[in-house]
Amino acid sequence: MLERQTKGKNTLQFVPELVYFEPDALEYPKGRRLMEWAESQQLPIRMTSSHNRITGFPGESELEKYKIAKRTLVVGVRKTLKFDTSKPSAEYALPIATGCMGHCHYCYLQTTLGAKPYIRVYVNMDDILEAAAGYIAERAPDITRFEAACTSDPVGLEPITGSLKEVIEFMGRQPLGRLRFVTKFHHVDSLLDAEHNGHTRFRFSVNADYVIRNFEPATSTFAERIEAAGKVARAGYPLGFIIAPIIWHDGWEDGYAELLRKLGETVQAEAAVDLTFELIQHRFTKTAKTVIGQRYPKTKLEMDEAKRKYKWGRWGQGKYVYPDEQANALREFITEQIFLRFPTATIEYFT
Repeated sequence: MLERQTKGKNTLQFVPELVYFEPDALEYPKGRRLMEWAESQQLPIRMTSSHNRITGFPGESELEKYKIAKRTLVVGVRKTLKFDTSKPSAEYALPIATGCMGHCHYCYLQTTLGAKPYIRVYVNMDDILEAAAGYIAERAPDITRFEAACTSDPVGLEPITGSLKEVIEFMGRQPLGRLRFVTKFHHVDSLLDAEHNGHTRFRFSVNADYVIRNFEPATSTFAERIEAAGKVARAGYPLGFIIAPIIWHDGWEDGYAELLRKLGETVQAEAAVDLTFELIQHRFTKTAKTVIGQRYPKTKLEMDEAKRKYKWGRWGQGKYVYPDEQANALREFITEQIFLRFPTATIEYFT
């Protein structure tokens, strides 16, 4: 399990405690390589007929089974090659993995993955990239953007799979293809020599210290993320930051001002020329509140419907967001701080 070491040491790379393989995955070079890697790590290995139906996790309670599932890697073949849309970040979500080793209390994957919190990686990358090429051709001559982090954090898995580098270099060869992904991990070294040709925007999720400290266990520290951002900027990647979820808390103004001050001190001037920000306020559904309460019973995450505004979404479903007065205060203050530190930056959206 990826976990925090003692103060002053780096956050460890993720290593699962249990690995499942679909038999068909072993017909692919990546599948065989991952099997060899799991054996070299002396990890327990099991076979499964489907990466979508993993059950029987060890543990005496549902909470224990959940924690084991989050430390389980499932290697399979991605059969569904129809990509979901990914607004407002991109046109399409590019599926290279599903599930995340992080334990962010607020994450929407808590409910979208439901009873499947384990981590799935796909070995048929040629099929996935061929499908991406088809989407690019359909929209020509317009540029097509793909988001690679809708259902996972691909950087956290990259030391194991190498899949993200494949996608980066594929998009580097596409005149009309662009890649985007966001991460809370700092394990970027294997991506620094990728032939990206400026077609991949590397974004880091950042937040006030209060949020990272209380709600983002099993992720890289803020300092590690910013150091990694410097590395990828020097490697020529377009850089971005996502501040999400923006959480109203005691001292939030000081917290977000300090966040932007630290970014201003550490992001090099050349990286700031084409810098983007995406701002997302905290939101939750009734289902998410229930699930989060079960999985993180001691969480300090505020989820009081009486303090929120209900915002209708697509298909008649909605979420609880901050009332307009609070949302506007958050947006205006953080926007002001961004332009104070980065006058030429672009804020892509606030939602």
